Amino acid sequence: MDAIKILEMGAEEMKDRAKTYDQPNGEKSMGATVEMFNAMTGHTLTEEQGWKFMVCLKLVRSENGTRLDSFVDGAAYFGLAGEASIKRASEASSTEGPGDE
Repeated sequence: MDAIKILEMGAEEMKDRAKTYDQPNGEKSMGATVEMFNAMTGHTLTEEQGWKFMVCLKLVRSENGTRLDSFVDGAAYFGLAGEASIKRASEASSTEGPGDE
């Protein structure tokens, strides 16, 4: 199996989660998850960091044998981390006023 197929499978997983959890843009519960985690622990994880944490989990699991889902999910989680990063950067730039650089 090649890398493109793994990435395509990751994209399909994300589409399936949208159907499963009945959300048009996919099942995006990481924001609420990190808010709960932060409230419980006093940490200040961002949504992006939450997705990166999941990438780390899949990397560790991939060391325990070649289970395809670790790579498929890891690819999807890294894509979601990128999406969260772009969203955060966009929100930050829209709230900056003149001279707030």
